[in-house]
Amino acid sequence: MRMKVAALLVLVGMLLTTAQLFAHHSFAAEFDDKKPVTITGSITKVEMTNPHGWLYMNVKGPDGRVKNFAVETGAPAALIRRGGDRKTLAIGSTIIVEGWLARDGSNTVNGRTIKTADGKNINAGTSNAAAQ
Repeated sequence: MRMKVAALLVLVGMLLTTAQLFAHHSFAAEFDDKKPVTITGSITKVEMTNPHGWLYMNVKGPDGRVKNFAVETGAPAALIRRGGDRKTLAIGSTIIVEGWLARDGSNTVNGRTIKTADGKNINAGTSNAAAQ
């Protein structure tokens, strides 16, 4: 009986850990490396959640309209080690992000670099293997 319970626990553990592998996406599935973009705006929200961090920012377009963009970063711990902590990326801060637009045409960017108002460059931790 103990053997069956142990085997069941191992099986459940394996299923739970592999479920995350299927949920994760590749860069090419969501972003287009032929659509590089540079956006400038102010941070409206910061989410430091695994497996990717997210920065939300208001960006004024050429027509004067403000659009909210979502910028995917690498893992939050790596972003913080590179200097992208909550103080540097505070709400209201103006930043410049270089990266690639989403394939679906949404206001979503996979970030490559983040430049702060004081000139600090932060590697955003892109998942684009060709850019690393």
